[in-house]
Amino acid sequence: MSGIEELFAADLEVVNVGLQMFADDITAQGAAVTTLDWTPPGGGKADVVAALNTLEDPELAARIEAANAEAVERITSSQPMLAGFGKAIDVVPGMTPTTILHAGPPIEFERMSGPMKGAVTGALVFEGLAADLDEAAKVAASGQITFAPCHEYGCVGSMAGVTSASMYMHVVENATYGNKAFTNLSEQLSKVLRMGANDASVIDRLVWMRDVLGPILKEALEIGGPIDLRLMLSQALHMGDECHNRNVAGTTLLIQALAPMILQTSFTTQQKKEVFDFVASSDYFSGPTWMAMAKAALDAAHGIEYSTVVTTMARNGVEFGIRVSGIGGNTWFTGPAQPVIGPMFAGYKPADSGLDIGDSAITETYGIGGFAMSAAPAIVALVGGTVDEAVEFTRRMGEITTTENKNVTIPLLDFQGVPTGIDVRSVELTGILPVINTAIAHKEPGIGMIGAGITNPPVDCFDQAVVALADRYRRGGNDD
Repeated sequence: MSGIEELFAADLEVVNVGLQMFADDITAQGAAVTTLDWTPPGGGKADVVAALNTLEDPELAARIEAANAEAVERITSSQPMLAGFGKAIDVVPGMTPTTILHAGPPIEFERMSGPMKGAVTGALVFEGLAADLDEAAKVAASGQITFAPCHEYGCVGSMAGVTSASMYMHVVENATYGNKAFTNLSEQLSKVLRMGANDASVIDRLVWMRDVLGPILKEALEIGGPIDLRLMLSQALHMGDECHNRNVAGTTLLIQALAPMILQTSFTTQQKKEVFDFVASSDYFSGPTWMAMAKAALDAAHGIEYSTVVTTMARNGVEFGIRVSGIGGNTWFTGPAQPVIGPMFAGYKPADSGLDIGDSAITETYGIGGFAMSAAPAIVALVGGTVDEAVEFTRRMGEITTTENKNVTIPLLDFQGVPTGIDVRSVELTGILPVINTAIAHKEPGIGMIGAGITNPPVDCFDQAVVALADRYRRGGNDD
């Protein structure tokens, strides 16, 4: 029998690279087919493909690789320390009594999503800038309030991210590079300001946090001194957290470190008990702490010429924005905020959900959260999916990052470091988008958290970033 005859007599074993319909047709005829998950670089978009080609020029590519090596070295070698607590007006540079910071890229009050509008109006009542929510909506639209992204003030804020002058903040100092990052305290879960809830119970809790919780934590850190957050983060991952939406271990470790100092403060026994009861009410107490830790590390890597590493991912409920190290400052690349897919609380359905919102994707930008779900298999009970899928998420994120962080490791993967340094080029070349696990807020103001799940950024952000980088370097680099 000739080779041709042998070929036609044998069973077909087909590898399909292309449309799924090709594989379906072969399967329908009884043949085995393996489909390769492949998309054209840059999604086949001419401007993105041209930009990728520019960035592959050998001389430029060498500069990019060196810059990216510096960026991820700065991220992984950063040692963020919890240095203190203080009111935003006292610790955040540029904060004023009429400044309201919010999550995500810049947005005007009129365009804000329901949860963010709910948080803004609640904050204005809390600050005494409005007597009630109706007046607060008028004040917010009046031009009297300065709205700005948290990220542009060295801050991060979960969900709506709304931060006002009297709110107490974590003060995290990067001991390696000297920069600072800030985030407000956890209100715990469900019916809270950051989810858009704003009734009297929410405002009363904020007042207690301003008058009792914040001052106690401030005095405690003054007594005990800074806490090494990178070390604590590593311990939390080894104990089953991913430090975005699962914080059982992290909260235990943080309050364990703070408790002896809290007991030594000058406050009453009843007030100290209130603090411990509050922390015990939810595992989320340490969630914002990891956000500020990640922000401090990533800001140290922002503004490195030629770097294609992402230093910010943030969402305001309308748009998703990223910032890239090689185009420093406050240049945002944006696309539409996406739905979050996952389990809903009883009584709610997907149609009730607001779109993806919050600065908490700074954790994924650092390499934890959705990138480290293999460290926290129990997270699937909250966000949906399977343990195998959680492990696969970590593996896939390794395909779009430049290194592993050997200081923050995952026991289940033989102590592999978390995937670190998202490269916009790799996202475009592979078609793999960063994975984010996150809470779901109701689309209307005043209600709060109604579920949790998984989402991805829109590819638009990465398209714009790659094109902007190529344009910048066609002109010879920094021309600011």
